[in-house]
Amino acid sequence: MTFDVLPPRTDNDLTLQSKRVAMWAYAPILLAATHFIVGLILLVRERSNMDGDQLGMALALVALALLLDGGAGLCLHLRTRLRLTPVFAVRLLMGWFGLSGILWMLFGGAAYSGLQDKSFLPLALGAGLAVKAMLSIGSPPAAILNALMATIGVNLFSDDPLLRAAIPLLGLLTAVYSIIITQLMLAGSRRRLTLDWQAKKALNFIAEFENSGRGWFWETNASGTLSYVSQQLADDFKTSPEALLGRQFTDLLSVDNGNNQGLREERTLGFHLSARFPFSDVVVRPASDDDVQWSLSGNPVFDDHGRFYGFRGIGTDLTEQRRTEQEINRLARSDSLTGLPNRAMMRRTLDEGLRNAKHSHRGCALLLIDLDRFKLVNDTHGHPAGDALLKQVAHRLTQVIGHYGQVGRLGGDEFKAVLPGTTDIHLLDRIAGSLIDEVSRPYMVEGQRVTIGASVGIAVGEPERSCADSMIRNADLALYAAKAAGRGRHRFFEPSMHNNAANRQMLEHDLRGAVTRDELSVVFQPIVRAAGEEVAGFEALVRWQHPKRGLIPPAEFIPIAEESGMIGQLGEWVLIEALEAVRHWPGHLRLAVNVSPIQFNDPRLVDLVAAALTVSGVDPSRLELEITEGVFMTECDTTEATFAALKKLGVRLVLDDFGTGYSSLGYLKQAPFDKIKIDRSFVRGAGLDQRRNAAIIRAIVTLAESLGMDTVAEGVETHEELQQMRSLGVSEIQGYIFGQPVRPAEAQQLAQGRILEVDSGPSLRESRQRMMRRALIGLDGEVIEVRLRNISAMGALVECTQPVTPGRNIIMDIVGAGPVTGTIRWAQRDRFGIRFKEEFDLDRLAPNPEQAVMLPSAAPPQVAAYVQ
Repeated sequence: MTFDVLPPRTDNDLTLQSKRVAMWAYAPILLAATHFIVGLILLVRERSNMDGDQLGMALALVALALLLDGGAGLCLHLRTRLRLTPVFAVRLLMGWFGLSGILWMLFGGAAYSGLQDKSFLPLALGAGLAVKAMLSIGSPPAAILNALMATIGVNLFSDDPLLRAAIPLLGLLTAVYSIIITQLMLAGSRRRLTLDWQAKKALNFIAEFENSGRGWFWETNASGTLSYVSQQLADDFKTSPEALLGRQFTDLLSVDNGNNQGLREERTLGFHLSARFPFSDVVVRPASDDDVQWSLSGNPVFDDHGRFYGFRGIGTDLTEQRRTEQEINRLARSDSLTGLPNRAMMRRTLDEGLRNAKHSHRGCALLLIDLDRFKLVNDTHGHPAGDALLKQVAHRLTQVIGHYGQVGRLGGDEFKAVLPGTTDIHLLDRIAGSLIDEVSRPYMVEGQRVTIGASVGIAVGEPERSCADSMIRNADLALYAAKAAGRGRHRFFEPSMHNNAANRQMLEHDLRGAVTRDELSVVFQPIVRAAGEEVAGFEALVRWQHPKRGLIPPAEFIPIAEESGMIGQLGEWVLIEALEAVRHWPGHLRLAVNVSPIQFNDPRLVDLVAAALTVSGVDPSRLELEITEGVFMTECDTTEATFAALKKLGVRLVLDDFGTGYSSLGYLKQAPFDKIKIDRSFVRGAGLDQRRNAAIIRAIVTLAESLGMDTVAEGVETHEELQQMRSLGVSEIQGYIFGQPVRPAEAQQLAQGRILEVDSGPSLRESRQRMMRRALIGLDGEVIEVRLRNISAMGALVECTQPVTPGRNIIMDIVGAGPVTGTIRWAQRDRFGIRFKEEFDLDRLAPNPEQAVMLPSAAPPQVAAYVQ
C-alpha cells in the first residue's frame, strides 16, 4: 500500500520505484483529455441554458483542472532534470490526483444547479471516476484516494441510499484489486531485477573472460552452424564475428595438417559433434595460414522435452601456451642471458662426466670461475652494461674451454666448467691461466673500455672415488683460497683447505658464545686534533681473547661474524658497551663506532641506536658512526631513508676507508657525511717524494673543506707522517704515534688529560719544543699577549683569551725568537692552532742570556702594523 510513497529500503526498491513512476507518464494526458471533453460538452450543450456566472465558474474549474493536469505532466517529463526522487514525484502525483478530484467535485457543485438535464452531471462525474479508477489500478495510494473522493462525491450529489452504498464498495474493491495487482507486479519486478542482475553479471564474466585472452565462447544450432562466436575467434580468421555466423563449425578446422595426431583429434571432435556427446580439451588446428592451435570443450544443449538445440562451449588458444612451455623447457636447461647451460644442466653434466669416468677410467675436472671487480661495472655503468659484459665473458670462456669440456653459468658473476677425462695438472694449469688472461683482457661495453679479472678454483675427481657434491665443495674451497691469495689467480684443491674451513667453522662456533663468556672486550684508540694534540675523541674497537688461541685479530673474526649473521648482535653489543664508557667522559669528546654494511641495511638499526643512546644518556651529537662504501654496494632501497633517519636522530656520520672504494665522490653526494676518514694506505709513505699519496690527501682535504666536512688520517705511526698530515691540513690524527687502543679506564684518564704526548718512535726530524713560550699578536688593531705550547716546525698550540676565526692570517712575535707568519687552522674558546707559513727553525727557541725576560713595552712594528 505504501511502497510508492515511502523512502526505499534497498537499491532494488529505488529501481522499482523509478520504473513505477514511469507508469504515470500518460496519466495527466488521459485525465486532461477527460476534463477537456467534459468541459467541451458542457459548453456546447448547456451554454444557452445555464446562467452566465454558473457557466463561467464551471468552465473556470475545468480550465484550472487542465492547468493542474499540464503541471503534473510537465513535472513527470522533467523529473530527471529537476532531480526529483521517485518518492517525491509520486507524492506530487498523489497531491495532483487528490486536488484534481476536489476540483472535479467543485465543478459538479458549480454546474449542478444550472443544468437543465440533470443526467449530465452523473455522466461527467462518472467519467472522471472511471478514468481515475483506471489510472489508479497499479497504485494503491491513488486507488484509495480515488475511492475516498468517489465516496465524498456520491454523498454530496446523491440522495439514493443504494448508490451511496454501492460507490464506496466499488471504490473499496478497486483499492483491494489495486493492492493485489501491485503486490504481484512488485514480486514479478523483483524477480526480473534478480534475473537481470544475474544475466548482467554473467555477461560481465563472459566479457572479462574473453577480454582476458584466456579463451572464447562458441555456440552452434542443431544443424551445426555457428549461432554465436567471440571476437577472439573472429580475430584468428581476421574477420568479424558476424561474418562467421551461419557457417558450419567444422569448416573452421583444418583437415590437412600433416600430423596424424591432429587428424586423430579432429576425428574425435567430429565424432562428438555427430554423436551429440560432450567433449573436453580436444586439440585442433584452425583453417588459417597462421600456426595456431586450439583446445575445444563443448556440451550438447537439450530442452526439457529432450529436443537437441546444438552445442555450446569454450575454446582456448594454445599457441602461446605451447611456446611458453617450449621456452620454459629451454630456460630449465640454459641461462637466459648468456645461452650457456645453467646450474641444473651443469650439475647433470658433472654427474655424467663422473659416471663416464667409471667406464673410461679417466677422471673429471671441475673449474669454478668467479669474476673480480664485476660489481664495479654494475655500479658505475649500470646493469645493462653488466649484462653485455657477461655475454662477452661467456663467449671468451667458451672459446678457451673449446673441445675440452662444457662451460655454464651458475648465476650472477659465477661460471663453471666441466672437463670430462681431463686430469693432467699441467694442462689444467694452462687452461686456468688462459681463462684468467682471456677474461682479464679489456672489453668495450657501450663505447667504454672496461677491465675485470677472474679467480679460478680447480678440483680433480678420480674415477670411482669422487662424487659431484665433494667436487663442488672442493672447487669452492680452492676458489676461496684463490680469492684470499689476492684474486686474479687459480688454485688447485688441497686437503689442507679442508682444515682451514674446519678451523673457520670452529671459530664461528666459538664466536657465537664469546659474548656470554665475557671473551669480548671493547678498547678505545684516541683521535687527536692535528694542530693542538688535544684528544678529540676515541674509536671503539672490539677485541676477542680466546681462552685457548689467545688474542684473535679482528680481521680474522669480523668477516666470520658478517658471513654467519652474527655481526648485528656483535655490533649492538659494542655500541652499548662503548656508550656506557663514554657517559663518564667529558662532554666534548666524541665516540666513533664502526657499522658494517650488513648492520647498516638492517631496518632495526635506527631504533637500536636510539635505544642505546637513551639508556646511556649520551648526547647523540657525540656519537660518530663510521660507515664504509660497502653500504652502497647492496643497492638497498632503504639506504637513503636510513641516512635521513640517523641524521634526524642527531648522530654524526663518518665515511671510513675513503679512497679505497670505487665511487667515493658519488657517495659523498648521496649521503650526509660529517667527516671523511683517510685510509692508512694513503698515510703510509706520504712524506716520500716518489709517492703520490700526499697529492691525493691534499685533494681529499680540499674536497672535505669545500663540503664542510672534517678529515681524520688513520694509521699515523711516525713523526714524518704526523708532520705531513699537519702540513696537508688534516683535521684529526689517529694512529700508534699517539698510542695504541686502551682499556676503558685508561681511556677515561686520557680523556681527562685532554692533550696527548707524541710517542717516541722512528723519526728523521728533531724533537719538538714543549716549553711554554710567550708571544704578541695583532688582532683588529690591538696587541694581544698569548702563550704557545707544543711548538713544531710547522705550527703550534696557542692559548689566547680573545676569540679568533679559523682561516685568518696573523703575524706573531715570539719572545726570544722573533716574528713568524701563519694561518689559524682551528679555534676553540681559549686556544687555537696555528700553521706557520714557512718552516720554523726550532733552534731559535734556544735560551739566550742576553734576551730580556720582560715583554717589550711596545709591539714590534711587524705586529703593530698588521691589522686585518
